[in-house]
Amino acid sequence: MKTYLVTGGAGFIGSNFIHFLFEKYGDDIRILNADALTYAGNPENLRAVENRENYRFYKVDICDTEAVSEIFRENDVDCVVNFAAESHVDRSIDHPEIFVRTNVLGTAVMLNAARAAWEKEDGKYPEGKRFLHVSTDEVYGSLSGSDDYFYETTPYDPHSPYSASKASSDFLVKSYVDTYQFPGIITNCSNNYGPYQFPEKLIPLMINNALNGKSLPVYGDGKNVRDWLYVEDHAKGIDAVINGGRIGEKYNIGGHNERENVEIVHIILDTLRELLDENDPRRENVSDSLITYVTDRKGHDRRYAIAPDKIRSELGWEPETTFEEGIRKTIRWYLNNEEWLKNVTSGEYQKYYEKMYGAKKES
Repeated sequence: MKTYLVTGGAGFIGSNFIHFLFEKYGDDIRILNADALTYAGNPENLRAVENRENYRFYKVDICDTEAVSEIFRENDVDCVVNFAAESHVDRSIDHPEIFVRTNVLGTAVMLNAARAAWEKEDGKYPEGKRFLHVSTDEVYGSLSGSDDYFYETTPYDPHSPYSASKASSDFLVKSYVDTYQFPGIITNCSNNYGPYQFPEKLIPLMINNALNGKSLPVYGDGKNVRDWLYVEDHAKGIDAVINGGRIGEKYNIGGHNERENVEIVHIILDTLRELLDENDPRRENVSDSLITYVTDRKGHDRRYAIAPDKIRSELGWEPETTFEEGIRKTIRWYLNNEEWLKNVTSGEYQKYYEKMYGAKKES
């Protein structure tokens, strides 16, 4: 029975990955979920699996060396999947030191704990051990040409404290592979969307605001381009890399779905109007007039686009979900889980939202 240690497993991508693993492997695996339960980590995301005998949750900050080491001492971990990270660019601009702590120091703690648990006296590692570090396409910077793409060989050029901290963590993993022959692999993904995503990110933010008749804040001219990947497809890609990826390699996981931000907002509005019942009072809220252009984000990258050629040719993975299908599934999920949305958008979130967007000057 393979044992996975998933860090940040109560967050958006981590919880979707855990659900995917149980759907695919059932009782043939064990999952240990280590999460500090910061604002974006939500135990409700895993309510459906929390009572499984082959699942265990640890409330742990990955910067806590002793707590992380204890997990390895108590369990024979076969595979670490390191999702745990601060990930919102706006928050990184306000508090960069928090991102350095979690994303850089936290990754170093995880690497050291795994190495201490796995490395044999001869400096080698048992067959099958894997440390998969989940990173982002933002480490590559911004693309200038409309026909350019990020490849695994693209030089790093991070422009925000968030992307700089993720780039640093990527280099740490690479250094452990090079120095200690550590069984590390890195994946760099494009923008994810789907169920359980905290509504500070573009798609759930726009869904939630539109349903409540609130303004839809769009940075700058709204023409910044992102490549969108449905989260279940990302989970399948990570699973493919764990089982077939080569140690020491990087794999880009992208959706081949590039859209301008303002185009995404219009698609969300159109889809909401299509899915909401004509008698639903919220339907009247869903109007293009809610779109509000606000002062652009500092250091805002213009375009991201991933070329997932390597993972396709080596492992046979490619995105299965079209954006049209994925956005409908996502919006239906939020419509069917209003209690979840209400719970995560109360209290401190309201203060944060007002700080981030309420004071932004319309342009």
